[in-house]
Amino acid sequence: MTSLHTLPIARQTLTAHEHSWVVDSRHPTSDGVVLYVRCGGCDTRRVDLQTHPTMPPAALSQELRH
Repeated sequence: MTSLHTLPIARQTLTAHEHSWVVDSRHPTSDGVVLYVRCGGCDTRRVDLQTHPTMPPAALSQELRH
């Protein structure tokens, strides 16, 4: 049942896109190569770790928007 005194919930419109990660710098460590990456489209940044040269990097941090 809907009350006449309720307001509709506002929709959040987020424009999501697939990030195109660009490596800003890379540093070898005992765990693998640490990659500092940013999205070329929206400038979001992240830190990744590549544990083996044939494996894709995995995110170590959350995405940070500038």
